[in-house]
Amino acid sequence: MINPSTGKPLTRVAECGEDEIDRAVAAARKAQNGPWRQTTPADRGRLLHKVAALILENKDSITKMESLDTGKPLAQAEADCVVAARYFEFYAGIADKIGGVTIPLTLDFLDYTEREPLGVVGQIVPWNYPLQMSARGLAPCLAAGNSIVIKPAEEACLSAIELGRICKEAGIPDGVVNVVTGYGSEAGAALASHPDVNLVAFTGSVQTGSTVMQSAAKNVVPVLLELGGKSPNIVFADADLEKATPVIIKCALQNAGQTCSAGSRVLVHRSRHDEVVERLVELAQKYRVGPGIDNSDMGPVISKRQWTRIMDYMDIARDEGAEIATGGKRPEGKDCEGGFFIEPTIFTQASPGMRVHDEEIFGPVTTVVPFDTDEEAAGIANATPYGLVTGLWTQDVTRAHRMAREIAAGQIFVNTYGAGGGVEIPFGGYKKSGFGREKGLEAINFYSQTKNICIGLT
Repeated sequence: MINPSTGKPLTRVAECGEDEIDRAVAAARKAQNGPWRQTTPADRGRLLHKVAALILENKDSITKMESLDTGKPLAQAEADCVVAARYFEFYAGIADKIGGVTIPLTLDFLDYTEREPLGVVGQIVPWNYPLQMSARGLAPCLAAGNSIVIKPAEEACLSAIELGRICKEAGIPDGVVNVVTGYGSEAGAALASHPDVNLVAFTGSVQTGSTVMQSAAKNVVPVLLELGGKSPNIVFADADLEKATPVIIKCALQNAGQTCSAGSRVLVHRSRHDEVVERLVELAQKYRVGPGIDNSDMGPVISKRQWTRIMDYMDIARDEGAEIATGGKRPEGKDCEGGFFIEPTIFTQASPGMRVHDEEIFGPVTTVVPFDTDEEAAGIANATPYGLVTGLWTQDVTRAHRMAREIAAGQIFVNTYGAGGGVEIPFGGYKKSGFGREKGLEAINFYSQTKNICIGLT
């Protein structure tokens, strides 16, 4: 594993493959059919509370681990740690409240439903938020009574391993939580195609998500996909720019823009366009870029491969006629030597149809586009293959409600963006951003299944 802040080796982890996935799935199935099945919902909730407490007790060491592993600033890694604990707190309170309903038929029948575990869940976790996203799937999975095999990304897997250790320390029975490291093409592919897995939950690119879905389909296994995004913030003429622009730049640059829900487009009413660009450029140029362990404002991107891919978009932007208002190159300074750093970058003079407008760059880059009418804003917002998140900035509540209906996205924020970790609110996409919902009460529906029971009374 490589430290993205230095480009040098960080540590070594096991390279697992099909055999290890087979053993992990077998252990998960054995636990599912054994002690875990006999654990009451209330006791599952107590175990999840213990996991949350242990995460917070080990916050300092986990924060440092996550920062070194991903390159993100310490403050962001600490926030991820707190959010991870919150997932377990939230679903601990739900574990003993997952129930069914009675269905009125006639006096001759008693009909009711139960929510049951799916069984063994395979979770494939990306490298941008390994701790937070491992917790996002693991907590509702356990609350609903499933066992799980987690395959973290090969670029950043230390916190997922630590989370597995914490689950064991909390008293979760052996075999319920399994973490298998390895390459996606080997361990990940084996997990997605395993015939004894009952759900595959994947977060990552559209291309890989499609492959995962095809692999799972051969076994008629459902998938929960959270894929890419090209999420816009839409700034109307009446927006409070003093409030809006700091949030907009933060949601574009957090984790060096390596966030599926990043605000990677800014649509601005033409009357405020130049002012918004000026404000965003000023804010972006104030960002202190450097190693995450130094708690810079923005760290590096995850790898040399990712750095090269993002830098290629600088040439693509110029070739398409877009302009770089700020950024677009490696930052200077000794602290950035050897690491995979990119300056905060803002594109202007872009429009739908350009690659820098339509494609997910997944770096510290946002694109500013003007519009004239509300209808045009909605059209531009929807003019990508994605539909994950949208931010609306306006003082007109009627416009906010109307636009929220027009935008094809799974989450709409008005005069805010992100709501912290958003643990309590359902999250998922439209179109090629995936399907299914993580977070909130909605997640339980995807980590459990309904059984109907009908009893004849005559």
